Amino acid sequence: MYEIFASHLFIIQSALFSLFFIILSFFVGNRWFRKTVGKKWNLPPSPSRLPILGNLHLLGKLPHRNLQSLAKKHGPLMLLHLGSVPTLVVSSADAAKEIMKTHDLKFADRPDSSVNRRLLYNCKDISVSPYGEYWRQLKSICVLQLLSNKRVQSFHFIREEETGIMVRKIRDSSRGVVNLSGMFVGITNDIVCRSAFGRKYSEGEKGERFLMLLKEFLVVLQGNTVGNFIPWLSWVDWINGFESRMNKVAKEMDYFLEAVIQERLKKGQEIISTGAGDNFVDILLGILMNNNTTGVSIDRDSIKAIILDVFVAGTDTTATVLEWAMTELLRHPAVMKKLQDEVRGILKERQQITDDDLEKMHFLKAVIKETLRFHTPIPMLVPRIAREDVEINGYDVMGGTMVMINAWAIGRDPDCWDEPEKFKPERFLNSAIDFKGMDFKLIPFGAGRRGCPGISFAMANNEFVLANIVHKFDWELANGVLGKDLDMRERPGVAVGRATPLLAVATHRVVE
Repeated sequence: MYEIFASHLFIIQSALFSLFFIILSFFVGNRWFRKTVGKKWNLPPSPSRLPILGNLHLLGKLPHRNLQSLAKKHGPLMLLHLGSVPTLVVSSADAAKEIMKTHDLKFADRPDSSVNRRLLYNCKDISVSPYGEYWRQLKSICVLQLLSNKRVQSFHFIREEETGIMVRKIRDSSRGVVNLSGMFVGITNDIVCRSAFGRKYSEGEKGERFLMLLKEFLVVLQGNTVGNFIPWLSWVDWINGFESRMNKVAKEMDYFLEAVIQERLKKGQEIISTGAGDNFVDILLGILMNNNTTGVSIDRDSIKAIILDVFVAGTDTTATVLEWAMTELLRHPAVMKKLQDEVRGILKERQQITDDDLEKMHFLKAVIKETLRFHTPIPMLVPRIAREDVEINGYDVMGGTMVMINAWAIGRDPDCWDEPEKFKPERFLNSAIDFKGMDFKLIPFGAGRRGCPGISFAMANNEFVLANIVHKFDWELANGVLGKDLDMRERPGVAVGRATPLLAVATHRVVE
């Protein structure tokens, strides 16, 4: 009898304890509630919300699509409540310009996240570190030593050699089926690793394990823990196994990154310390070994976080753009032929593509721009957070509000684009619109202070690889699939790629 009573008492106590925290988090800990009391705020429109969850249930597996539908009903500035986190969703070019240009400094910070803290070395990387001198120094180092136009041009021989390897693999398929999705991940990772670290990490059994680890890392990085939005429910992340999964991948990635550093140190600490190292990791280690002359605290974890940024950003997004570009070319044979005619016409009998050749390929650039518009690789960009109260397009946005910019929805906005649901590269042939952060209806790389610093690096890889494979091969979908029947479903992730691999058959073009 006593055991039954004690069991019931424990249940009652647990229920009361949970109820207490619900009430406490809403009435006491909820900054949103405290700030709205006693002042009239003109807040953006909001969909109705559930208790505790708020609007979390509305995101779904592909938030960019669900939020686009909601914006059609509630407007281009929409306030959601993701658990206890107020979130502004931006779905128009004008509003995006307000966030990333007019009030850029007020939105220069990133939201705090337990996932980012665990996987990105307590947010010591470039993408999510707080705005300030540390972030500025890290970005400056990366741009100067790896991502400047001069450095990107110097990597042409790497792009050429790795693309040549890929072409031989395709040719050796002997009209067999080519998994283009897997091939694009491989080549982009190899180019990034050779450019930044002086060697590839994808070869052999260890290489396969590394690529699998990178894939798992990206899946976990994209995950949103319950605790980030409803702190008193953080225990759910332990029960559903997410915390264990996150800790495992963090440990394995740290082990790999430590091995990268140790490998470079074995090459010669004296060479590195004098600044004579021959790659990006050497330069970072040289800064660390020379007692960090940058003026900010850069430690070993900082170096690992930066290396991780290069691995992730340089591989996933670039491979995704190539995957979607070839998907659309295979679905639109007339567009494929027009691109092949341009590339082959410029090269004539030559086989090697130079950077000067790429500058003349205007339709190639239009195809990539249209791919970035139609299949924005990171549809919601990286979230920002309001550093203070600010007014956006007549609405009040409170400090601490998370901001999600739906670049994918802006890329399909009929107010910005003619026939936005059609893949039409021609729209860019007589247009000055670019993706470098000045035209806010095309912002695949973001804009402002927190815009992606690797645009030149990414585009050089995209253009060179795509030009080569359409120049040297004729393509058709595998297994007799017609373009109109191709599976176009998306898979969730940091970069949103195809749900199924892109399979195609290549016929090598023989130049007489």
